[in-house]
Amino acid sequence: MSSMIKSLDQKLEAIRANPASKAFIIADAKDADMAFGVRATGGRHYLSAQGERPARFSPEIWSRDEFGFRNLPEFLDIIREVVAQGQVDIVLMSAYVNELLSIKEGLFDSSPITPAARANDATDVWAIRHGCYTAEPAQPFRSASIDHIQCGQIECDRSVDVFPGANLGLYSVTFVNDLNRDKHTLESFKAFREEAEAKQFRYFLEVFNPNVPSGVAPEKMGEFINDHILRSLAGVTDAGRPVFLKIPYHGPRAMEELVQYDPNMIVGVLGGSAGTTYDAFKLIHDAQKYGARVALYGRKINQAEHQLAFIEMLRLITEGVIGPKEAVHAYHGVLQQKGIKAHRSLDRDLAITEQAMSYDESSSGKSRVMMGESPIDGSEKAEKQSDLPAGKVSDASGQGEAPCAVDWPMLSDGRPDFKTMTSQQRRAYDQDRLKRTFG
Repeated sequence: MSSMIKSLDQKLEAIRANPASKAFIIADAKDADMAFGVRATGGRHYLSAQGERPARFSPEIWSRDEFGFRNLPEFLDIIREVVAQGQVDIVLMSAYVNELLSIKEGLFDSSPITPAARANDATDVWAIRHGCYTAEPAQPFRSASIDHIQCGQIECDRSVDVFPGANLGLYSVTFVNDLNRDKHTLESFKAFREEAEAKQFRYFLEVFNPNVPSGVAPEKMGEFINDHILRSLAGVTDAGRPVFLKIPYHGPRAMEELVQYDPNMIVGVLGGSAGTTYDAFKLIHDAQKYGARVALYGRKINQAEHQLAFIEMLRLITEGVIGPKEAVHAYHGVLQQKGIKAHRSLDRDLAITEQAMSYDESSSGKSRVMMGESPIDGSEKAEKQSDLPAGKVSDASGQGEAPCAVDWPMLSDGRPDFKTMTSQQRRAYDQDRLKRTFG
């Protein structure tokens, strides 16, 4: 690992020295294999210049095009191109991908980009096909160890303070407004913090909205999350605090409330589901306007028609060169120039849509954010949760009723009543939930 100065460290120093600094940190979250498995790499509509990598498919079963997803070598090629472009400040990976690219390949040695790895994978990111884990209250869990992230083995040589892997990790917590569960979440976080401090491992803290119904009104979710963050970190001294936060964007008021509290705390936003291009560009613009200094985009980048052009637009927006709508027009111009078919027409891509701030986009317990054209008309109205009548489910696009709507017991507020469901009803509910999410 080289001693090259990283853009992340330069920007963190600038922001801490001057809270009014325009420095903005962008992270490309390429860690979805910790959540989605095969689908994590994204569709094959976009490949790097390296092109297609060999894959083994039996023609009598299916074709490569029918399968639809990139394989891991194709995914790694895209990460290499993102690093070569040099527009992001962090690339977040799983421990395994970090080992392949950081430790074995040395990809980041001569790059200003900082490698990072997901340091835990709580159960609310287990978005497994045909599974129902994300419908249950989040439980703490860690697959990766700090040593494996830093040096690729069970115990690093601590006689040196430079390691070939990543020395930055993402730790995620989900509070569900349940005393015992939230206490267990904080106990696990405490154990991680103490180990990280002992091993001089930096981390940033991701705080999700509750992944199950929590009793917190959607319009109050920003306050719930803000108070949890400040209360949880009040007992943590500087040596154990995160370098920055990664949270859902709950609108201008909630963002300003948090960032004004402590000028030493750097706040970032997570991207949520893919949505339209305007969703992505307006989110980063608005979050920065109201105080965020970091944006971590995963699906928004990974599902883009051309990832490098998409990242370029994000950077131009944060530097104040262009606005969100202008960036959408410019992005479509790049696609047209390159002969790439856009996912949506320009008019549709300029629309604002409901944004799921979760891994399981269909879960009624997860919060959704509606980005508006102004703080009064949209952003302050923050989240909207699923409000479907009993026995009805929306289709994958959210445009109407699914063709095979089924009945199951519902609570008075429209949420599924899991306690009274039979096993057959629960199976039907899970199947429809997955169909709505993945088609």
